[in-house]
Amino acid sequence: MDRTVRQVLILAGALLGLLTVFQNHATLETWPVLASLGPHSSGVLLTAGVVGGGIVGFVVGPVIIRWASRLISWGEGRLQRTPPQDLLSGAIGLIVGLVIAFFIGAPLGGLGIFGALLRVAISIACGYVGVSVSLRKKEEFLRPQNWLARVKHRSSTPDAKPKILDTSVIIDGRIADICQTGFLEGPLVIPGFVLEELRHIADSADVLKRNRGRRGLDILNRIQKELHMPVQVYEREVDPNLEVDSKLLKLAKLMEGKVVTNDFNLNKVAELQGVPVLNINELANAVKPVVLPGEEMVVRVIKDGKEVGQGIGYLDDGTMIVVDGGRKFIGVTVQVVVTSVLQTAAGRMIFAKLKPQSVGLDVSEAR
Repeated sequence: MDRTVRQVLILAGALLGLLTVFQNHATLETWPVLASLGPHSSGVLLTAGVVGGGIVGFVVGPVIIRWASRLISWGEGRLQRTPPQDLLSGAIGLIVGLVIAFFIGAPLGGLGIFGALLRVAISIACGYVGVSVSLRKKEEFLRPQNWLARVKHRSSTPDAKPKILDTSVIIDGRIADICQTGFLEGPLVIPGFVLEELRHIADSADVLKRNRGRRGLDILNRIQKELHMPVQVYEREVDPNLEVDSKLLKLAKLMEGKVVTNDFNLNKVAELQGVPVLNINELANAVKPVVLPGEEMVVRVIKDGKEVGQGIGYLDDGTMIVVDGGRKFIGVTVQVVVTSVLQTAAGRMIFAKLKPQSVGLDVSEAR
């Protein structure tokens, strides 16, 4: 291939030299050296032009071949790393953009060089916009069934957005109780890749993972059979090259729905990408009863705390209570007075101290 290209460049150089001689024939014949040759000057000029052009092509050829090879290798590498759907979508967008640019720039043909430059600028701008839009909307262009699914959701539930369930929230199980109360509206969407992940977890060799996976499948069975709200299984593939969390976010954008999860990391990534999220943990923290400093409550101390003399107890909703001086009353139900409340990302923590008049009673019970 290099030899062939080099021969073509030599031939192109010879032709270029020949054309140069023809265009400047009258000027070159006035040179004293050529004028002395008489009628042979034309033949000498043509021969010199062909030979000179061929020599230039022979010398410059390797440089052109080397740079062209690098450019081709770079472009080939970029094309190989680009997904086929991106290439097809980008090509469609480029063609549409150039067609629009042609119709926009057609009336500018009579403006001369300025019109030509303006038409080139319009073509570049429309081509870029076409490629950019087509790459962003490739899921709808290349998979019309996804667009039809979104239209179907809009027509069936115009005011309620679909709720797309994450694997973690299905295994957690509280989503079934929340749906049963009627606080969630709109269809529940269970993606096929989430079902596949649950199946892999249920088939795991680890006993804990296997139990969690089977629990998630039981929760889905309960949601489909017992709840009086639409449940849909989205079996179409979103993008096989993405991970499960990325597929969830892309599907939420496609269906204009909300992701239901209790995964902290997925929640943060969704916020960065502008995807609405319903976090079950945040809901649980929001519906917990408000506790103010000075209130009294009864709690059973079950273990010692991190600090010296502290005891740990829990309310019915799982809120942890740190009892100052409660270490000696482990296993005893005592009355405490709330001193402060700390809200963290993991939940709420209550700090309390023993109520003085309850100490004697609890000590006697402990004895």
